[in-house]
Amino acid sequence: MTKDVGAAGSATALQSLMWPEFGICTERDLYLRAQGPVAVSPEQRELRFAAGGHVSFGSWFNLFNLEKWQRECGLQSLQLQLEGEGAFEVSVVLAPRGRSWDRVVSRYAEFPADGRLEISLDQILQPGVMPGVLFFELRALGAGRLTGASWQTLDAPRRAPQLALAVTTFKREAAVARTVERFCAFRESSWMKPHVQMIVTDNGQSVELAPQEGVTLVPNENLGGAGGFTRGLLEARARGATHCLFMDDDASIHMESLERTWMMLAYARDPRTAVAGAMISEQHRWAIWENGARFFTRCQPLHMGTDLRDVTRMLAMEHEAAQPVPEDFYGGWWYFAFPVAQAEHLAFPFFVRGDDVSFSLANDFNILTLNGVVSFQESFTEKESPQTWYLDLRSHMAHHLSLPQLEVGARGVLKIAAWFFLRNLPRMHYDTLAAINLAVEDVMKGPEFFDEHADMAGRRADIKALTSTEAWQDLHPRQALPPVREQPPAAWKRHLMKLSLNGLLIPGYARLGRKITLEAQHRSHIGYAWGAAEITCLNAERTKFYTVRHSKAAAWRELKRFAKNARAFLKDYDRLSAAYRSRYGQLTSEAYWQDKLGFAASQERQAAE
Repeated sequence: MTKDVGAAGSATALQSLMWPEFGICTERDLYLRAQGPVAVSPEQRELRFAAGGHVSFGSWFNLFNLEKWQRECGLQSLQLQLEGEGAFEVSVVLAPRGRSWDRVVSRYAEFPADGRLEISLDQILQPGVMPGVLFFELRALGAGRLTGASWQTLDAPRRAPQLALAVTTFKREAAVARTVERFCAFRESSWMKPHVQMIVTDNGQSVELAPQEGVTLVPNENLGGAGGFTRGLLEARARGATHCLFMDDDASIHMESLERTWMMLAYARDPRTAVAGAMISEQHRWAIWENGARFFTRCQPLHMGTDLRDVTRMLAMEHEAAQPVPEDFYGGWWYFAFPVAQAEHLAFPFFVRGDDVSFSLANDFNILTLNGVVSFQESFTEKESPQTWYLDLRSHMAHHLSLPQLEVGARGVLKIAAWFFLRNLPRMHYDTLAAINLAVEDVMKGPEFFDEHADMAGRRADIKALTSTEAWQDLHPRQALPPVREQPPAAWKRHLMKLSLNGLLIPGYARLGRKITLEAQHRSHIGYAWGAAEITCLNAERTKFYTVRHSKAAAWRELKRFAKNARAFLKDYDRLSAAYRSRYGQLTSEAYWQDKLGFAASQERQAAE
């Protein structure tokens, strides 16, 4: 990659190789597939070959989605540059959607003395050539090595983004310190150095960082992710950034994701272009959790469960991802890069959960995903609690009350709350049912409630107080547990139990129902709960547990409360909807957040210092 990005006559690397990285992901088949005498050294970022060794880069991290780059950037030139030494059979494969693959390059090649081999691919940019996904393969004809590769263009970029990474943290001092250290090491050696900075918003006001070039630490009031990321955006604007990247404080990404993101933002024809990073659970680093998501009445992660080791499924996902996204598409704030000028609406004061959804839907972004741009996260299933159910439901309802494009009417919004409730009733999560009822009641207080409780301090205490049975406890190594249920009951058994609301209508069911244990990946699945009167839930490491039990008293108490809330909501819907829509613009305005965060006063203090 030339340091002078887009200089006349010079090639610019749109996408370079990513390598397995300890602490991020070492699932090698997600990066390359080696056969025969090939030695792979991710630490040295090098492959060494003996005769007959073969490597394919038809992998999710290293393929080149030509169809997407062509549609978004209108490339006029393209080449593959390889770095190494030795003689190889070099192949470049074009895999279109729904058609046979074409081997557009297949030739003998020997690396020249300078170690750089360039292969022009301009022929596949001509009209009439079906676009698709590109990847390359190497077969060694003798001893050789590969030290790098990149997909390049001679086209000039349309803009030079000034990218500010906005990181929000709360009492995670060690995690954010590691992120800053990784970022600084990357920035120092990357061509991006003049174009990238990091802003760490410290909601806990507990982080101490040594002064480092390109990093700014900003103490901030704890108004959750909504307040923290909004503070980062305000700071980015004040520092002249053209683009902002919301990113988690543990930054479980390959830092090369920043280069791919910058290139797409630089070359995109549409100045509204934003990049949404995918998410993969740390539990199974070969499976997509979501590659973007949609929202309408509920969050719908796209491509969940796609096994990236399976080339057929992986390519099917990439072919679909090459198409324009639907209007209800949104990007999670674990990795979301966007043009700051396009952010007319800032976050709604949700504290956490839902702020990224409304931000994407309320602003006119052209959102897309990029292969290999992904954050590895703790599973959402692990984070599930009465508080997360509360936060999720109130944001779901507020979205539909606030945004005209999500209008579903009073009964449509109430169905969302009913779905939340009925997902937990058979699972005997009565603490969560109480939190769901509280969410409905708070939403009915109108948008003023979100403004007045932007810090969630009172509600967090309230929800903690009502969480009696669904609180994790330490599991002793020799503690006896009920049998683990590994499969849902048969369909006929599930149907019978549904008719009784999982025993709620059966006298004495607390004694008649089964006692079971559910492992982490199954605890939120309602199918596993049918026929149980006691469920012990385990975390992924099997070090913590909690147990819920059938209780008619608790179930009927929350059912009656929900019915009362439902009647009140239907009666008050028109007034509520009008109130949310009239206040949404003000609660997401820059003036509102500057006042809420004391931004102007903070800027004055910084200037004085």
